[in-house]
Amino acid sequence: MPIFIYNSLTRKKEEFIPLKPKEVKMYVCGPTVYDQPHIGHARSAYIFDVIRRYLVYRGYQVKFVRNVTDVDDKIINKAQAEFENEDLNEAVRKVSTKYLGLYHEDMKSLGILEPDIEPKATEYVGSNNPLMQKFIQLLIEKGCAYVSEGDVYFDIKKAKDYGKLSHQALEKMEAGARIALGEKKKDPLDFALWKSAKPGEPAWDSPWGPGRPGWHIECSVMSSDILGDEFDIHGGGLDLIFPHHENEIAQSEGAGKKFARYWMHHGLLTINAQKMSKSLGNFITVKDFLDKYEYADLLKLLFLSTHYSHPVDYTDEKIQEAKQSLERILILQNKLVYPLVKESFGNLPVELGDVKGKFAKAMDDDFNTPRALATIFDLVNIANKNIDDQNFISHSWLILQELTSVFGLDLNKKTGFKDLQASVTVLIDQRNDARKRKDFKRSDEIRQELETKGIILEDTKEGTTWRRKL
Repeated sequence: MPIFIYNSLTRKKEEFIPLKPKEVKMYVCGPTVYDQPHIGHARSAYIFDVIRRYLVYRGYQVKFVRNVTDVDDKIINKAQAEFENEDLNEAVRKVSTKYLGLYHEDMKSLGILEPDIEPKATEYVGSNNPLMQKFIQLLIEKGCAYVSEGDVYFDIKKAKDYGKLSHQALEKMEAGARIALGEKKKDPLDFALWKSAKPGEPAWDSPWGPGRPGWHIECSVMSSDILGDEFDIHGGGLDLIFPHHENEIAQSEGAGKKFARYWMHHGLLTINAQKMSKSLGNFITVKDFLDKYEYADLLKLLFLSTHYSHPVDYTDEKIQEAKQSLERILILQNKLVYPLVKESFGNLPVELGDVKGKFAKAMDDDFNTPRALATIFDLVNIANKNIDDQNFISHSWLILQELTSVFGLDLNKKTGFKDLQASVTVLIDQRNDARKRKDFKRSDEIRQELETKGIILEDTKEGTTWRRKL
């Protein structure tokens, strides 16, 4: 069955046909590293992690690139605030290193896979690899850009079909555009490819004088260098469609490159129906969430319950709903056979084959995670009805692991899980010994001790299983 993707460029759901059969080249706009990652960043990273995982699940070889913006105005401002008495160049390096490190830590805590390649903007302007300067020079030579007192701007009038991604008429965009103080451009919509250096700021040599690249140019340069002049998927948030992605297209096509074929954009995250903001006191970092709830799966289940293209509203009530959903999955998992016994396997039951088929059908339809997630709960219901059938529950275990792994769900695993597992196992063994001796007082004491630690025991005919209380 083919996969269909909603293409923001054409505003249509299209059959996904990569440039090369069973190979996917994918570029996603990554973080600007000047602050702690928040749960909005987590949603963006997780959405494209799931899309990547599913493409691999379907047999594609995926080359996944996510860039890092490690020099820009926000980073410079943060460096001036955090290291006001230090050399600004060194301060910028410290800020970008610090917050990129925090981003990596948080993505790892969430169980999000690392990109295959993670290029940084500063790696493409230095004397050893000045590809941004060369790209800008090419745009000047093609008549798409002009130099103005050390700055370089893209001439929007030279862009073919400018506005085709955001679906805006050029005349309407011009009506609302303004030239900011200090800008030396011809048209309000023209955008900076190169910014001349201000005193003390990070700067690199160029034919137009020392300076640094504009924000938009980095993605055009890095994606074409790593993935080629044309690649399959470009992803990011809806807030990047204009002007960032619109300008990427203008630059790349101006340089004679075909650029991305499928554009995917995810909806944004709000907190209790409000935009997340430090001034409103509703700014939730990834660390804040994990400190409060411990389980990354709860945040993932919230994200999965809404289609990636739609906005998602974060509330404590929805996290409680996610807890109930996770509990249903964990209760089933604890009932299923593990480790599996080969002799327990027969033919795949038809009902379970239907579950897998419905899961794939949902994901093939523009990665419809709410429908795909519903099939996992279909599996929970079906398996519970057939819990005494050894063949059925053995296959159920495998399918549960298979489908939840596409979503990157850890299923009750977190830091220290192995140590906890070992200590719980010791106490369960002690409880079993007490029960054999008919020392029910000691048996109850161990159960209560585990309950105070958030461990729930369930006695079955196969033995005692346990799970965490969420």
